[in-house]
Amino acid sequence: MTELLPFGVGAWFFISVYLCSLLLLGWLGFNARKEDTLQDFYLAGRGFGFFVLLLTLYATQYSGNSVFGNSGATYRLGFSWLVCVHYMIAIIVFYLAYAPQIHLLASKRGYVTPADFLEDRFASKGISLLTSVVMIIALSNYLLAQLMAMGRALQGLAGPLGDTAYNTGVLVLALIMLIYGTLGGMRAIAWTDAIQGCVLMIGFLVLLGLLWNQFGPLVDATEKIASSADAFKVERPSPGLMREWFSYILVFGMGGALYPQAIQRAYAARSGSILNKSLAAMAFMPFVTALIAVIAGIYALAYIPGLEGAETDQVLSRLLRVIQEGSLLGYAVVVVIFSAVLAALMSTADSAMMSISSMFTKDIYSIYIQPEASNSELTKIGKFCSWALVSALIVIAILLKNHASLISLMDRKMDLLVQLVPAFMLSVHMSFLKKGPVFIGLIAGLMVSLCLAFGPFDFVVSGKVWGMHPGLIGLVVNITIAIIGSLIQQRAKFFLDQRAS
Repeated sequence: MTELLPFGVGAWFFISVYLCSLLLLGWLGFNARKEDTLQDFYLAGRGFGFFVLLLTLYATQYSGNSVFGNSGATYRLGFSWLVCVHYMIAIIVFYLAYAPQIHLLASKRGYVTPADFLEDRFASKGISLLTSVVMIIALSNYLLAQLMAMGRALQGLAGPLGDTAYNTGVLVLALIMLIYGTLGGMRAIAWTDAIQGCVLMIGFLVLLGLLWNQFGPLVDATEKIASSADAFKVERPSPGLMREWFSYILVFGMGGALYPQAIQRAYAARSGSILNKSLAAMAFMPFVTALIAVIAGIYALAYIPGLEGAETDQVLSRLLRVIQEGSLLGYAVVVVIFSAVLAALMSTADSAMMSISSMFTKDIYSIYIQPEASNSELTKIGKFCSWALVSALIVIAILLKNHASLISLMDRKMDLLVQLVPAFMLSVHMSFLKKGPVFIGLIAGLMVSLCLAFGPFDFVVSGKVWGMHPGLIGLVVNITIAIIGSLIQQRAKFFLDQRAS
């Protein structure tokens, strides 16, 4: 690895110690298990306190998209990508709309996966299975993005040996994540998240100071862009772009709040008050992470011009390389920041991996394949699922290293997740919602979203319909069917009961 990156023996020793500490936490988590059950393996016995819950939410929410995707999108679009700060705040707002209620139900009824709530609420195998499939597909997309970002963390620093560094990063970091995740379960992942969250927060704050020191004030970078061919990227947004902002805030706010790992962390909180306090603190985190990623993208646009396509997702690594070459202090701090970048990627990828494993094991395998399986057997199946899935995604990540951008992967994932709003966010407040209309609405919303996203329509530009995500249009159809259909069904039942009496 020494010839791949401009790091010396001391730097690699520091990074190796950090990565080995994650393996140690996996072993400690394995020894700390209380029972060989799905609840203990996937929810750590529902014992998350404020500190661990806050940091595991933070480390999980801020991912490769936050680190590389947002800085890359800023490089391509300019200041208009400040919308990422708004939609990260919107995630907390929408999460608060239903998470406290779902936590209370989970603590009483022992939910493990998101589908457990739906089965309890609607008693519908169709809704539960379709939701699990949608979440697994969306999270597989998400996990793929994190693996690609792991590779790009090394690719941008490695210069002419970037492709080799990319492949090595994907393989080595994914292997470490698999070992500690399948060894210690959610308990080990939460402990690693606590460390990774601290490293990430400190690393981003230090990065902000380094960027200022290396390149000067942000206003200078802005003026440099304004006098270049990219001047439009710092201009006042057009009405069409503002519609796109609104679309991102809604679709990412709702979709991000419905990540399976986010729902499972609501299940795992020790109490409702701890969950509420953690979410209140999370509302300030976009300013520590997403905003700094945008600032990094602006500096890269000004001082590292000429990147195109998937290369733009490497801008943060390229900035670090410039800082590293400037001084011995810059070199040392870049090593720490690089560790923070790895922390952001791995802490999100491990949670996605665990959620996929839990949903496949409990919602599909134990119901449709082997209903008689014991908790111990299901836990082993879940671990095998993790290894099989990540192995397949490693191959795909390597094949796509110079093609898909992280933001494009994220858009399609959110179009799917946002269709679950009626089943989760609305159903905890609207007791009249019925399983039939909710199921039909979900199918209709998914079909509309996918047809608009991938169909040959002239009015669909860059995956959006007049600046709006296809998922939002599908959601309007979805909610309309769910609410109106449920009201009609309720009224029909009322008349039938009146006639019977």
